[in-house]
Amino acid sequence: MGGGKGARLGEFEHMLLLAILRLEPGAYGAEIRRSLRERGGRVASLGAIYATVRRMDEKGLVRVEDAPSPRGGRPRRYVRVTPEGLEMLRATEEALRRMRDGLADRLGVEGA
Repeated sequence: MGGGKGARLGEFEHMLLLAILRLEPGAYGAEIRRSLRERGGRVASLGAIYATVRRMDEKGLVRVEDAPSPRGGRPRRYVRVTPEGLEMLRATEEALRRMRDGLADRLGVEGA
């Protein structure tokens, strides 16, 4: 896996992995984009999503599998988080938790 010990996810990769994990086993471009917008307030093009998914696939964080489209036409590209991706997600979440620890009042959020 790329990055080595101490590597963390960028914000967009982090959000993508969370969206993919939430949508599994049916995570594909349009649903990922909808989840990013509805849950994360992040508007992203399908091109940006697929480019980032491709990079994460090269790093071993996700796997992409083509499956026939339910409506015919081009195959649908389903994405799933690998064990390495889940490990990287956990490490990033833990690092963020440690950084937020004790800052709830200053951030104006509960449980930070």
